[in-house]
Amino acid sequence: MNSIPSFKLSGTAIPVSTDHMLDEICEHFVEHADVERNSHLAVLRSKAGIVRIRADNGTLLIELDCPTLEALQAARTDIAEHLFYFAGEEPLELNWTPLQSLPALPNLHEITVVSAVDVTPHMRRVIFSCADVTPFAGGEMHVRLLVPPKGRLPVWPGFREDGRIAWPEGDDALLVRVYTIRTVDIERGEIWIDFLQHPMPGISTPGADFARNARTGERAALLGPGGGGLPSAQSIILIGDESALPAIARIAAEVPAGTQMRAIIEVEDKAEEQPLPTNGELKVRWLHRCDYPDRQDRILLSQAKAAIASSDAETFVWAACEKDDVRAIRAVLKGRRHDNKKIYVAWYWERSLK
Repeated sequence: MNSIPSFKLSGTAIPVSTDHMLDEICEHFVEHADVERNSHLAVLRSKAGIVRIRADNGTLLIELDCPTLEALQAARTDIAEHLFYFAGEEPLELNWTPLQSLPALPNLHEITVVSAVDVTPHMRRVIFSCADVTPFAGGEMHVRLLVPPKGRLPVWPGFREDGRIAWPEGDDALLVRVYTIRTVDIERGEIWIDFLQHPMPGISTPGADFARNARTGERAALLGPGGGGLPSAQSIILIGDESALPAIARIAAEVPAGTQMRAIIEVEDKAEEQPLPTNGELKVRWLHRCDYPDRQDRILLSQAKAAIASSDAETFVWAACEKDDVRAIRAVLKGRRHDNKKIYVAWYWERSLK
C-alpha cells in the first residue's frame, strides 16, 4: 500500500492572549474548514490539510500537515497573516521550524485587462486574460487582486521569514483587495470579476475605482484561489446583498441540473437585479432597500431567518452579507444544530465601516 505524502511544519506564536487568539481563529476559520475546539486546542481540517494550534503557558504551538508542499506554503501564509491580523496593534512573535526559504509565491498569476462593462448601474465587470485559468475553474472562488501603480512596472510580492507576504512598499505599493471570481472561461483563457460601484459619495473605493478606469492591456495579478467553495447539495438557500451577488451568480451557474435553489438577495433597487442563468431550479426573492420604511437595516436578516426556519436539515445554507447579520445567522443555525458541512456563512463587509 502506498503511503499518502505528508509535508509538515511547526511554529510557535506568542500573542498577548492565547485564549483570545484561539477564539478569533475558530470564529474565522469555521467558514473555511471543519473546526474542533476544546479549551486549549483548535484543530482545523480542510482539503488543504490539517492545522493544530495548542495553547501552552502563553505560547501557541502550531503544527501544519498538508498533502503537498504548495498547500503547506499556503497554509503557513494563511495562518501567519491571520494571526497578525487578529493581534492588531498588540505585539506578536511568530517563528517556524524548519525555516524555509520561499522566494516566490506559488499561487500568484499575472493577468491582463481585456475589457470592462457595466452590468448594472452599480456593478462593473472587468474581464482579464490569464495564461493558465485552470486553477480557478471549479472549487474555491475568492482571490486577492493585486494592482500596481499606474505607469509603473509591477513589483510582485514574496515571503517574509514569519510566513507573511512581503508586500512592495513606497512607489511600488500595490492595491490589494479580495474579490469573487464571477466566471472562468477556459476556452478563451479569461476570468471575469464583478466590482460593486459603491453608491454612497465620499466613500473610499480604490477597487471600484480601478474597475471604473480599467483599460485594455493593463497588468495586474491574482493570489489564490482560496475560500468560498461551491456548495454541493440537492437543496440550497442563497442569502446575500449585492456584495455577494457575484458569488451567488456563479453558484447558480455551476450547480448540477436538478439542484433546487432559493435565493434572497438585497439590492438598492430593481435596476440592480441581474439575470441568474442556471441548470438547476432557482426561485429568487429580490429585496429593494429603496422601498424599506425609513431605509431601515435588518430586513435581509429577518427574511433570512424565516427562510432558514422553513428549510429542512438537508438544505445547504449559504449566506454572505454584513458582519453583525452573519453572526445572527450563525446563531440561528447553531441553535437548530444545522450540520456544519451544510453551512457557508461569511461576512463580506462591516456596517460600522460602510
